[in-house]
Amino acid sequence: DQVKAIDDFFEGRRQAGHVRESISPHSSPTFCVKKATGGWRIVHAFNKLNDATIPAQTPIPRKDMVLDSMSGSVIYSAIDLTDGFYQILMRESDVPLTAVSTPSGMLWEWLVMPQGLKNAPATFNRMVSHVLRPLRDFAPSYFDDIFVHSHAEVGLSAIDVHLRHLRQVFQVMRENKLYANLKKCVFCAPEIPVLGCYPLSSLLKKDATWSWRPEHQVAFDSVKKSLASAPILMLPDDAKPFHVVCDASDFAIGCALMQFDNEGRERVVSYQSRQMKPAERNYPVHDKELLAMRYALIKFRVYLLGEQTFAVYTDHASLRTAMKSPHLSQRMARWLSFFAEYNFVVHYKPGKNNILADALSRRPDYDPRATRGRQVIDEDEDDEDHCAIDKTLRALPNNTRNQINRYQLDGDLLTYSIDRFDAPRIAIPNDDDLRARIIHEFHDSPVGGHLGREKTFAAVSRDFYWPHMYKWVRKW
Repeated sequence: DQVKAIDDFFEGRRQAGHVRESISPHSSPTFCVKKATGGWRIVHAFNKLNDATIPAQTPIPRKDMVLDSMSGSVIYSAIDLTDGFYQILMRESDVPLTAVSTPSGMLWEWLVMPQGLKNAPATFNRMVSHVLRPLRDFAPSYFDDIFVHSHAEVGLSAIDVHLRHLRQVFQVMRENKLYANLKKCVFCAPEIPVLGCYPLSSLLKKDATWSWRPEHQVAFDSVKKSLASAPILMLPDDAKPFHVVCDASDFAIGCALMQFDNEGRERVVSYQSRQMKPAERNYPVHDKELLAMRYALIKFRVYLLGEQTFAVYTDHASLRTAMKSPHLSQRMARWLSFFAEYNFVVHYKPGKNNILADALSRRPDYDPRATRGRQVIDEDEDDEDHCAIDKTLRALPNNTRNQINRYQLDGDLLTYSIDRFDAPRIAIPNDDDLRARIIHEFHDSPVGGHLGREKTFAAVSRDFYWPHMYKWVRKW
């Protein structure tokens, strides 16, 4: 079946004038990949050719910019281009390099740009962007997708303007021999469906007969996939005020740009998050929260700079008075000079209510401190050194205990901090097996990533402490 599928594919391409028989000294193999919908997808393994290819430095359209350009529009169309690569001719001198072999012993070379070449997507994107550049104000493109959006103009309704825009797009496509896949196109819609929810809507109507058909299952699976892969975002509305939520954990920072929609619901415009650099992980908690705020203002600069007063929500109450503090480090002074460019007010939002930003900055499914905490407690009970420290600390009055700078009790756990600004770390008892298991978790486990000595030490020492830890990591 696969051999026949490959031969039929090339025969069709030959009749279309896309390939010709070759005597090239070059050859790349051809194979089949099973499609999810059935049938075979023909794939060329241009690995060696791609390794020798200089990457094209063509900028890729930013999805957020494409979405932002649609702000204010009320009617949309989505056009999916098909076989776009085949509209671009190969340079004659490069044709022999595209030679591909088939299991039946044929050698073909491409006269048009085939899929699988390293620079093919960038070349196609450059071509589409070039031909549609005069129309980019209302027809931005993203690779093989064209999004046409319109709103009412003076003397014209939104639908009249949209039809005019579509005619202009179709004229450009006709002149450049670009073809659309009608099955994937949507025209003159109040919103572009991306979740595949429409088949489910009929089941929610009043007195609707319940009948779960294949198209409903496909729509339901599409909804689940979309919700699991990317939250639903709202287009920014310049007429409404923005607000920002941000948060920091011990290893990452996260933020979200938000607005209220016409129904008063809080909606997300954009999510952003990143891991902290090793040096940033050593910042005091106060500085980590400021780092998250600075990151949010940088990422959302195009929305917030020049904006009338907007709100920033954080779960660190002291940030509300940070700008008025007379005691600032050099780092904080630099950041506050950056903050001065913006006109915002900081509001305190308790962590239990700041779920969105908190989720972006934390990894709830895996926490070495939690997974090892119970083991540390169990081992503490058998360690004479830790038992002695534990008993001494418990016997001290609260005032005296609070004066101890390094060791503290956190419930049943003994913790260690370098100073009052340092996040507490679990103090590990004198148990070689437990210490080895912790290093193994951070270095050899699937989530460890086999980091180098310095990064492994930074990761372990962020959550745990024991004497001569660096020597342990170095010997590991």
